[in-house]
Amino acid sequence: MNLFQSIQSLERAMDVSSLRQRLITSNIANIETPGYKTKDISFADILKQEQSNVNNFSFKGYRTHPSHFQITSQSNSYQHRIITDNRTSMLNNGNNVDIDFEMTKLAENNIWYNTLSQLINKEFSMLRLVINEGRR
Repeated sequence: MNLFQSIQSLERAMDVSSLRQRLITSNIANIETPGYKTKDISFADILKQEQSNVNNFSFKGYRTHPSHFQITSQSNSYQHRIITDNRTSMLNNGNNVDIDFEMTKLAENNIWYNTLSQLINKEFSMLRLVINEGRR
C-alpha cells in the first residue's frame, strides 16, 4: 500500500465534490432559463474506478529492505461523467430545475466536502505526529 494513498483518494474525492458544487450552483443559476436541464455527476462511476485502481498497479519499485517504502505508480486521474436529466420538466418552458431539490443537494455536498476536509486534516496530523516521533 502506498503511504499517501488515502490522502490521494481524499484529494480526488474533494475534487469531485468541488465539481459537483459547481454543477449544482449552475443548476440554481439557470432556474429561469427556458429549456435548461439539470446536471449532476455520477459518483458510482468514480467509486468503481477508484476501487479498481486500488489493486491495479502497473509499476512496482524494487525494495532492498522490507522497511523501505513501497514505490508504486497509481493513476491520479479519474474519469467523471456529467449526467443531464432530460426526463422531467418542472415548468412550461422545458426547464426542470427544482430549487428545493437543488438546495438539498447543495447542503448535502457541503457536508460531504467538510467531512472530507476533516479527514484529510486528520491524515496530515497523523503524519505530523509520526514525523515528530510522537512529540507534539
